[in-house]
Amino acid sequence: MLLAANGAGAVDWQKMVMPGPLSAAHADLEKDCASCHKAFDGGAERPLCMTCHEEVASDLAAKTGYHGRQSLALTGPCRTCHAEHKGRDADVLGLSEATFDHARTDYPLKGSHQRVACNDCHLEGKRRDAAPNDCVGCHREDDPHGDAMSDDCSSCHDEVRWQAGKFDHAKTDYPLTGAHREAGCDGCHAGQRFEGTPTTCISCHAIDDAHGGRFGQACVDCHTTTAWQRKDFDHGKKTGFPLVGAHVSARCDSCHRRPPDELELPKDCASCHRADDVHAGRFGTECESCHTAVAWKQERFDHAAKTKFPLRDAHAKVACEGCHSKKLAPNEKMDMRCSACHAKDDVHREALGSDCADCHDERKFEGHVRFDHDLTRFPLLGLHAASGCEACHVDRTFQRADRTCRGCHAGDDVHEGTLGPSCERCHTPNGWMHWTFDHDRQTGFPLAGGHDGIACGGCHRQPLGGAFQMAQRCVDCHEADDAHEGRFGRGCQNCHTDAAWKPARFRHSGGR
Repeated sequence: MLLAANGAGAVDWQKMVMPGPLSAAHADLEKDCASCHKAFDGGAERPLCMTCHEEVASDLAAKTGYHGRQSLALTGPCRTCHAEHKGRDADVLGLSEATFDHARTDYPLKGSHQRVACNDCHLEGKRRDAAPNDCVGCHREDDPHGDAMSDDCSSCHDEVRWQAGKFDHAKTDYPLTGAHREAGCDGCHAGQRFEGTPTTCISCHAIDDAHGGRFGQACVDCHTTTAWQRKDFDHGKKTGFPLVGAHVSARCDSCHRRPPDELELPKDCASCHRADDVHAGRFGTECESCHTAVAWKQERFDHAAKTKFPLRDAHAKVACEGCHSKKLAPNEKMDMRCSACHAKDDVHREALGSDCADCHDERKFEGHVRFDHDLTRFPLLGLHAASGCEACHVDRTFQRADRTCRGCHAGDDVHEGTLGPSCERCHTPNGWMHWTFDHDRQTGFPLAGGHDGIACGGCHRQPLGGAFQMAQRCVDCHEADDAHEGRFGRGCQNCHTDAAWKPARFRHSGGR
């Protein structure tokens, strides 16, 4: 500091060399030049500027913001752009809204932002770099979503046009495919609802369901997002019931008449075609045994291979209804006994059982009888084998309660029952006159002496009804011949023999 020669006062030499007044923003610094300058060191100005302009220093260090993005600002002196000492009204910033390149900031202007006035974002009285750089900072009041979406508007929108969303729906749990790509957001997100939006087809398309819910809610089983009318449902893989033949052209609702959660659709023919069953259930419910899906009238049932009753001879010509005459209950089996169909033809009146095949075959009911009588309790021997059935069986029941000889030959018995009912003890089926009976061996009364050669009727005079039992005492036959008139008792054999009635041979010493 220099003193005036007259000593009147001090002279500020810094003001004397100052090139001019500072701008209004720096006016307070005029009293201390050292705030911005250092004597004899021009390179000290830049650090001194940073001391006050901390935000600029921070941008330069991070290479962000307007200054951090300018190569000159990173290395050159501040006065290159911000000239001072040009008066209070001088524009120390040196920037023009008309020529300012916003691309050199952290927020380049794109699209519609290029047409926005500076004051719309940069509010008066606030630093330019204080303007918000996020969408909601300016567009909070324009947000039609309210709090439903995040503050990151740029994830859906861009600066070209506010309504043109660029949200990548593929990053959600529901990527948009097919016609969904062209759908407006409001189509699914009604009332700007985004959280908890349902992803099932029926949630949006219930009103479009022409099936009225008959096929359930899994629309994707038949339809795609490419076109609603397109159908690529693989009925065979997804249901276990492949559509073949006439089923291919059948309308879906001809079988699917109620929603699957209300009624599980059966897969048997009878459930859909019961009204078409001309057999009225007589052949059961397995229609596929005879018919195919190609044509209802086409029949291909192999009775021999698929049942235990092959159709042969006369049976091969019988109409199905001839045997299948009634409706079978579930799990009921067809009665394959002859009597099930031929009961009315049974001339034996069930007396011979229900297995007609023991005697008859399918060729002709009245002929070709092959009954083996030898397998019964009365095998046919001798003349019996040549006799007609009717000779013994007076009716077609072919049953006889009495299988003894007398049952048939009572009228031929010349003995008139005196020899008992067991004709077979003397006679054989080879001929009535061929008889053999050994009285000595077959009875307990051997024929000797005068008895030998006597006619059977000589002793057997009375008919026998039950067991064959003849009296064997002499007196039983010879009581009328007793000349002693019973005086010597009834033991004739004590004096007489069967060799000759006389002479008697009683010895008195032996006593009687």
